[in-house]
Amino acid sequence: MRRPAKTPPAGRRPAKPRPARTPAAKPYHHGDLRRVLLDAAMQLVGEGGPEAVSVREAARRAGVSPGAPFRHFPSRDALMNAVAEEAQRRFRAEIEAALAGAPSGDPLGRFRRLGIAYLRWAMQNPTHFEIISSRRFFDHDRSVGVSSDNAELIGLTERTLAEALSAGQLGAHDLKQVQIAGRALVYGFARMHIDGHLPRWGVADAEAEQMAADIVDLFIAGITRRTSQV
Repeated sequence: MRRPAKTPPAGRRPAKPRPARTPAAKPYHHGDLRRVLLDAAMQLVGEGGPEAVSVREAARRAGVSPGAPFRHFPSRDALMNAVAEEAQRRFRAEIEAALAGAPSGDPLGRFRRLGIAYLRWAMQNPTHFEIISSRRFFDHDRSVGVSSDNAELIGLTERTLAEALSAGQLGAHDLKQVQIAGRALVYGFARMHIDGHLPRWGVADAEAEQMAADIVDLFIAGITRRTSQV
């Protein structure tokens, strides 16, 4: 026989099954949201060029709400300025690393390393180079970080050439012409590579870095002082 179901005592309701306990949602917290947003913007530049950058997309990649970045970057211009400063910092780090192992007694050798490092970074980071070398994407004059870094690199080039002249390594005496000609050479070659012109000149992508080193050597051969042979 089936036993009758027990009835609860008077005044008490049957106990309801307890719902499964879910963990409380934790508020988003990041130690350095500005850095995460900047890294996301740098990735966007690398993937789609400067036009691909937006504050909203950087926020999506960082995993935060669309309004969260505006404390750090109130506008796209502010974000692009930060991207330019980060790209310039990485560019300068490449040059400093190249010069770290250069012998102190060979300023023209350091000048060579500087030129090759410039070209290597530009060719390996074309969209980042596009930002720091063009005035279309941020205000150069209002970017203290980019302006100061750029001025220091120009000063480094001037000092290196002045040392080469004092050491008797240069045949040319107009250092300003040498400096501008050298800058035009590496900038022009970098632009040819980025704009896809090198294949028309018979230079394949795999050969571009070696060709870059070769043209720097050709330039240095042209400014090197010739000693008379007895």
